[in-house]
Amino acid sequence: MNKSANPLDRKGASVDNGSTMTKASVSDATLREGLALTLDATDLPELGDKYEGKVRDNYTKDGRRTLIVSDRVSAFDRVLGTLPFKGQVLNQLAGWWFEETKSIAPNHMIDLPDPNVLVAHECEPLPVELIMRAYITGVTSTSMWTHYEAGSRLFCGHELPDGLRKHQKLDEPLLTPSTKAERGDHDVSASRAEILAMGRMTAKDFDEAAEMARGLFAHGQKVCAAQGLILVDTKYEIGRSKDGKLMVIDEIHTPDSSRYWYTKSYAERFDSGQDPESFDKEYLRRWLKEVGYSGDGPIPDIPDEVRVEASRRYIEACDVIRGEPFEPNLEPPNARIRKNLGLG
Repeated sequence: MNKSANPLDRKGASVDNGSTMTKASVSDATLREGLALTLDATDLPELGDKYEGKVRDNYTKDGRRTLIVSDRVSAFDRVLGTLPFKGQVLNQLAGWWFEETKSIAPNHMIDLPDPNVLVAHECEPLPVELIMRAYITGVTSTSMWTHYEAGSRLFCGHELPDGLRKHQKLDEPLLTPSTKAERGDHDVSASRAEILAMGRMTAKDFDEAAEMARGLFAHGQKVCAAQGLILVDTKYEIGRSKDGKLMVIDEIHTPDSSRYWYTKSYAERFDSGQDPESFDKEYLRRWLKEVGYSGDGPIPDIPDEVRVEASRRYIEACDVIRGEPFEPNLEPPNARIRKNLGLG
């Protein structure tokens, strides 16, 4: 892994590790070209039984799962549309992190045969998401800040002191589990005791998964800090393999599952009451809140300008974290996927 001070100082890309001078490696012209090439849906029965998640189309056959990462974007537990190259970014970044963290926690990855495709061991997902939070922030109904601002001082079993400010660093990272909602419903934050009382999983499984989450988060924070980033919070999904082993599944430390801020500008912006500089889904969430949408009612049309900017931020995240420029594939995605998977 390249940990130079300016990891993208080549191929026309540049990064200042914390300033507003950061620029994604893909031009606006290419991003706009990608608007017509987004992957919204797949139909590949040759790959087995299909389950469609918010972002990933999952196909299972012969003990393997083929995850096709679409360009669909979700926020507030709703699928909102597509962003150019988003699936390629998420898939390649998740693959990078799976390789980076395999010595800390086992994961399901076998191969990356296509920019949008990950082949993995088939696992049975645990019924909760494990969310690690190092700062009090967020705008969704499940965010710690939303509950705190409303007067609550107990969040997922953790007692919070009075006087915290939005975006403030917590004394230590906290594990805040969440139930996994059906598509279209909202997740619910819950404590370990509440999760166990629901009968959703055993204490042994919960504690083993929690230990994996804490180890992954600590390593993720260390890696990101070397690149001038703060890994603010993230969620992990854990599954059980056919041989009974718990392992990380789905994705890890991507802009869909994580919140990132720039280290260099954080303190000054926090002191002045400004939102931190970020390049995760928070940009899109903030835009949606500004137009009056928070997950209920008709989904607003997202202008191309917003889609391009959101995509640019996904690419920026991939660039900075990996320390090398993201190179988008401009082939029509459905035909390319069939070719790369040998489906004719």
